[in-house]
Amino acid sequence: MAKKSPGDTLARPHLPARARRAVSLITAGVLAAAGVVSLAGTAEAVGTLGNAAAAKGRYFGTAVAANHLGEAQYASTLDAQFDSVTPENEMKWDALEGSRNSFNFSSADQIVSRAQSKGMKVRGHTLVWHSQLPGWVGGLGAADLRTAMNNHITQVMTHYKGKIHSWDVVNEAYQDGSSGARRSSPFQDKLGNGFIEEAFRTARTVDANAKLCYNDYNTDGQNAKSNAVYDMVKDFKQRGVPIDCVGFQSHFNSNSPVPSDFQANLQRFAALGVDVQITELDIEGSGSAQAANYTKVVNACLAVSRCTGITVWGVTDKYSWRSSGTPLLFDGNYNKKPAYDAVLAALGGSTGGGDGGGGTGSCTATYTRTATWNGGYNGQVTIKAGSSAISTWTVPVTVASPQKVSATWNGSPTWDSSGNVMTVKPSNNGNLAAGASTSFGFTVATNGNTSAPAVGSCTAS
Repeated sequence: MAKKSPGDTLARPHLPARARRAVSLITAGVLAAAGVVSLAGTAEAVGTLGNAAAAKGRYFGTAVAANHLGEAQYASTLDAQFDSVTPENEMKWDALEGSRNSFNFSSADQIVSRAQSKGMKVRGHTLVWHSQLPGWVGGLGAADLRTAMNNHITQVMTHYKGKIHSWDVVNEAYQDGSSGARRSSPFQDKLGNGFIEEAFRTARTVDANAKLCYNDYNTDGQNAKSNAVYDMVKDFKQRGVPIDCVGFQSHFNSNSPVPSDFQANLQRFAALGVDVQITELDIEGSGSAQAANYTKVVNACLAVSRCTGITVWGVTDKYSWRSSGTPLLFDGNYNKKPAYDAVLAALGGSTGGGDGGGGTGSCTATYTRTATWNGGYNGQVTIKAGSSAISTWTVPVTVASPQKVSATWNGSPTWDSSGNVMTVKPSNNGNLAAGASTSFGFTVATNGNTSAPAVGSCTAS
């Protein structure tokens, strides 16, 4: 995935483990003054992208930037919705090996360790790519470059062995346009056509279990570029070169729409005996048109048995590399967009039961601080149904460490392992008519930190 400007036109079953946490009461006087009843809950978050995809035998992931993990809403949305992550830039060559044979894994480790703690899968991106290379790589002669390439693959894959489900071994090695030719790069220019095969063979010697993928953009439909990649994969399979999957970046906009033969193209690659993965999905636009395009992509993946998962290229529009095109499922305030609802519906809209029927709907969550005292405060979240009735809702709430929630009412919380993120479901107040509202509340011991909690998007069904 290149660091291009947003104006560039591109012609191109698992839930995180949740720790149960006992809810303790603070002083009776505070609770009585607030008019609250403490309720302990054990419900799991439901109706999320990750668990809906898992029910279909696939993963639903996102690209993650380590420097945003400290933002509460970013982290809580990531935790609640996705079951696979791809480091956005932290595993690229310049980030890991800025100086020859001197590796810095700290930022990538942060993402991998966090994903593992949440029960998420990790895609490795990317080992060999013409872009985001440190200057020393391009200055090497052929023999040194071959040694450096194989050493980079070996060192990085060894460091993460057993932690990565799929690696983008080689990224974007073909030109755009009608030639179907290889892209000029230090690897292509100095090592020739054989560098891709060599990279895959080296990768297999390091990790026999990780899926080894070739990844590219503008290969979503049948064209000169995708035909060249197809021919390479076919040749590799016939000759026993270890390739397990092909990644389709799937960056779409009005100038590069979802191709009409997208599903057929995925299927022809799958027929070669490789998995296919949608690895960097984003679709510029808004409203129903954007939602319809996301639906096309998800339905195409579901229709191809070897399409094993989908990764959107970012959590929120505000951090997208194409932010002006608002291409993701959550807006800049982490509200679910119509595209989110469309994706969840296409995945089956898994709700895990609830308070009755009623189909899918929408809701909003609004936070208010209702009382403050030395050492604590009460907060209230108001849930409001959208234009359709809903039968249940789910809202994540993250308090900033070392704050701790000491009581809740009118909602049943489930806690993550940190004890700072609670996912709240109804306590006999899930059924809401269109436009109707309810609320839940909680008491927080500040422990010296008086900042407001981050209230994530409301999920309804």
